[in-house]
Amino acid sequence: MSRLTILFIKSSLIYFAIAALVGLDMTLMPGHYGALMPMHAHLMLLGWISMMIFGVAYHILPRFSASPLYSEKLANVQFYVAHIGLVGMAVSFALRSYVDAGAILLIIFSIIEAIAVIMFAFNMLMTLPKAPK
Repeated sequence: MSRLTILFIKSSLIYFAIAALVGLDMTLMPGHYGALMPMHAHLMLLGWISMMIFGVAYHILPRFSASPLYSEKLANVQFYVAHIGLVGMAVSFALRSYVDAGAILLIIFSIIEAIAVIMFAFNMLMTLPKAPK
């Protein structure tokens, strides 16, 4: 496995553990539920699931398609952009309950995360061979 694949998979497992702890906090402290539910959901879906999919896809799709990855550099940049977006979103979800700037930060980090997803989709689409006629 490539270094990038391993980093995506390890980070997904870390997000999974953090999301589980946030979920536990919501269970033990029901008053935290409203403020933490969006953070918990995004850590699970974008952190655990998406990061795992990114890592596995970067490993499997080039092999299954018998095509080299379109851009290793784009994949590496996407790794950092995805983490910046997700961590920023998670913090923003918590902040928006306490400060007005939290909502603006959430929009900014959501856009960053969307850019990371688009980068991934583009890299995968360019990696896959053209469909036969």
